[in-house]
Amino acid sequence: MALAQASSLPAAALQALAERIDAALPQTQCTRCGYPDCAAYAHAVASGEAGINQCPPGGAQGVARLAAITGRPELPLSAAHGQETPRAVAVIDENWCIGCTLCIKACPTDAILGLNKRMHTVIAPHCTGCELCLPACPVDCIRMENASGQATGWAAWSAPQAEQARTRYRARRERLEREEQQALVAPPAAGAMPRADRPDAKAPADPKHAAIAAALARARAQRAVHG
Repeated sequence: MALAQASSLPAAALQALAERIDAALPQTQCTRCGYPDCAAYAHAVASGEAGINQCPPGGAQGVARLAAITGRPELPLSAAHGQETPRAVAVIDENWCIGCTLCIKACPTDAILGLNKRMHTVIAPHCTGCELCLPACPVDCIRMENASGQATGWAAWSAPQAEQARTRYRARRERLEREEQQALVAPPAAGAMPRADRPDAKAPADPKHAAIAAALARARAQRAVHG
């Protein structure tokens, strides 16, 4: 299907094409394609905005899948978006985890389990290898480990794994939306002063940043002790 034809499709047909493309993606939700999630990339491909070769986790076979669906010619995987590599899973060094929860918030499939100021761990079967937790960790205690040997792309992944990742990603989004709505409608605590009238209303301090700074200080002190 030519790009001009794709861009002129009726809305229903465009949506149907996007859904077919999305179903052919690995659902790692890694954002390497340049879009916030697999569904957004699928819609961009369907509309002709994005190329079919921007998904490193799908690899060459993924490009072939999208070429078959869209009718576009196969292309080499875009080097600007990454390389086809073995599937990896995140592993947290629990000795250095400070419990900041930033990796939990970054994980698109809720594959990290832990509480504030308590060490976290990765539920390996739920990890898509997206690597979004790596830049989120302030103490670099997360590493990626090869989980598929020499197999790469779709040879290292499967349709059931992709569907599980999609389901978990959607469930996480729905949970976050519920929590946001609950926060908006939650009544203030009994006797609480309006924010603007509180004595600390002008204080710019961010409790989260303060907690992370304190945790980092503890981690540095611990590293110094252990040399």
